[in-house]
Amino acid sequence: MLKQISSIGLLATAGLLLAAAPQDANLENLKGVVKIDGSSTVYPITEAVAEEFNKAAPKVRVTVGVAGTGGGFKRFIANEIDIADASRPIKKVEDESAKKGKVDYIELPIAFDGLTIVVNPKNTWATSLTVAQITKIYSASGGVKTWKDVDPKWPNTPIKVYSPGTDSGTFDYFKEVVVGKDGSIRSDVSVSEDDNVLVRGVVGDENAIGFFGCAYYFENKAKLRAVPIDGGKGPVAPTVESIEDGTYAPFSRPLFIYVSKTGAARPEVQAFVDFYLKEVGALAGEVGYVKLPDAVYTKVRANWKSGRTGSQFIDAKGDHVTGSLAEFYK
Repeated sequence: MLKQISSIGLLATAGLLLAAAPQDANLENLKGVVKIDGSSTVYPITEAVAEEFNKAAPKVRVTVGVAGTGGGFKRFIANEIDIADASRPIKKVEDESAKKGKVDYIELPIAFDGLTIVVNPKNTWATSLTVAQITKIYSASGGVKTWKDVDPKWPNTPIKVYSPGTDSGTFDYFKEVVVGKDGSIRSDVSVSEDDNVLVRGVVGDENAIGFFGCAYYFENKAKLRAVPIDGGKGPVAPTVESIEDGTYAPFSRPLFIYVSKTGAARPEVQAFVDFYLKEVGALAGEVGYVKLPDAVYTKVRANWKSGRTGSQFIDAKGDHVTGSLAEFYK
């Protein structure tokens, strides 16, 4: 299970400074390529930023892929891309691989997401779910075949279960929360790295259940129903407010970009990340996510400018530390 945030590793700041970003440079004449890959959850935000950046810097080509968080980190560690989009913090094993490959990185939280459990609107019985019920549905040991297996009052109809692919940070986060690091997800799940495929699957079957980032739910809320989650204090639906204040527990989470220090030395990457951190608060809301508090963005921009390398979300044991970013960056 995820651990609550601790102070481990939060106070050490690398003494490494980035070259000054081209603040006064004429973006219209800036040239180069910025390569990005990773999370399908973060993709809508990064793509929106890239489109706006292209208007200011038309000679810079920004490519954005959707290999999933794990796939993006593999390319990032192999020095194939400049920026990795991630819907979870980097893992200890990935961090160690990066160190082995001499890939220094700057970790930048950019928005909040609420991992959203969805069902077909014709599902009138599952008006809320506890975390224990979600575990029962998704775990290999849960033994659930029908909705009646979850609650005796519910229909005796087979559940069709959908999930992001195993390279997805959304899958990693969900798995850790629901079945733990050592648990297993059931083998008969229909998976896809494309969240739109998951949307279509749930829309097409009244007995289906799935999960993905809140932006895909907000975009398709006329066709899907989000299930309020009871994390122990009563059912809470995913909303901008409940995601930002943490009451949508345990499924509210920060999203990240990871910037290669080598890439950050290039003017086009510097300019793109400067632009990203300036505009992401507004653009995150436009594409269905939740912006970070202004004080957190201020701290994140300071980390970027100072070139603070390494992850603040891994403790000495290799476990993720999580919690309120507002507390984390106060």
